[in-house]
Parts: sequence; structure tokens; C-alpha cells
Amino acid sequence: MTIAYLFLILINAAAFVLMLVDKQKARKNKWRISESTLFTVAAAGGSLGILLGMYTFRHKTKHIRFTAGIPAILAVQIILAVILFRIL
Repeated sequence: MTIAYLFLILINAAAFVLMLVDKQKARKNKWRISESTLFTVAAAGGSLGILLGMYTFRHKTKHIRFTAGIPAILAVQIILAVILFRIL
């Protein structure tokens, strides 16, 4: 269980940093992190980091795919975690 917690902490920290980097790149009109990469990281467990990064850096908050999709991914992950916790 400790490894799972460590994984979640690391992936969410990485997701938060990805949002910061993408925001900085957007301001400078440089290479960007693809939306599919951001969604993949969210689906892999980093949805909270992506969500916090969105609102901390005001990045992707006008994109319905992000404002609806990321919270939806997070909700599914929370539901699955609760189910898994009850089983174990």
C-alpha cells in the first residue's frame, strides 16, 4: 500500500509541474505538452495534480474538455479507490 501512496504523490506532483511547464511554454509561444499527454497522466493517477495545476496557473480552464474531463476522471478514480479500499 505504501508504494501505491508514493506513486500517487509522485504522479500528482509531476502532473502539477506539467501544467506549470505547459503554461510557461504557452506564454512564450513555444513547444507545448500535448493534451493527450496531459489526459494520459491524469488517467494514470495524476488527475488531482492536473486539476490543481489548472486552477493554480489558470491554464486550460476555458477548455471544456479539461473543465469537465479532468474532474470526471478524478471522480471515477475516487469511486474506484473507495471500492478497492472496501474490498481490501
